[in-house]
Amino acid sequence: MSKKYPVIAITGSSGAGTTYVKRAFENIFRREKINPAIVEGDSFHSLSRAEFSQKVKEAEAEGNMSFSHFGPEANDFAALEATFKAYGETGVGKKRYYLHNDDEAAEQNERLGCNKSSGEFTPWEDIEEGSDLLFYEGLHGLVADEAQGIDVSKFVDLGIGVVPSINLEWIQKIQRDYSERGYDPAITVDTILRRMPDYINYITPQFARTDINFQRVPLVDTSHPFIARDIPTPDESMVVIRFKDPAKFNIDFSYLLDMLKDSFMTRRNTIVIPGGKMSMAMEVILAPIIHEMLENSKK
Repeated sequence: MSKKYPVIAITGSSGAGTTYVKRAFENIFRREKINPAIVEGDSFHSLSRAEFSQKVKEAEAEGNMSFSHFGPEANDFAALEATFKAYGETGVGKKRYYLHNDDEAAEQNERLGCNKSSGEFTPWEDIEEGSDLLFYEGLHGLVADEAQGIDVSKFVDLGIGVVPSINLEWIQKIQRDYSERGYDPAITVDTILRRMPDYINYITPQFARTDINFQRVPLVDTSHPFIARDIPTPDESMVVIRFKDPAKFNIDFSYLLDMLKDSFMTRRNTIVIPGGKMSMAMEVILAPIIHEMLENSKK
């Protein structure tokens, strides 16, 4: 880890709500006038959209029904580890973009003078000097792969896990894929099933390495997520916030209980808040931590 060039990583699977947490960080960065170097998790996939589809077919033909974006075969964990390590040591490194759609492709092609299509990657480029910290949001911010000798979490100064209860996560993914991407729910369910082994082996273990986990738990019936018509609203949920080591960031639980109405503690390192308070809780908890990290980086 680095005190001079901090690395912050948000990790969580697709549909978990990491984008929601990302927006909370963006609000903090804007208000505190922090200049982050932003690295997107999708940029460390190792296969383009077309290549991934082909690899899935090849894997299925060989009897492997579990080839997924969650595992090492479809990602470059070594490049991610190298980026975090380089930034922590020097404040610079390499980044690129995964082009999710035609609009992103047009924007990046114009900026970089390249000719890439949706589902492909831009060329690697230097992270500009002068940023205050590196901010990552994606699937593998604290991933480890013993077979490759990789442990990305060693180079993360603040790790945040976004972990809804599993049924809620599935509901969110099914609804999002249908409303935003037009995917048939049956296709999304097949994707969930295919990802399960890699979810267990590469996604879930990260949440034991995070500094703080935000887990949204629904207060309505989600027992059959594959037929649910609505995503439970924040007001229909509670958020469990777990601190791995409260002393590391000087967490004052008495202050949090006063600031976050109707919150309560369930363990010495765990506070539970109403779902509608999640954004406020993130700002109250994370802003002082980030401020202290940057103050330490100047010493």
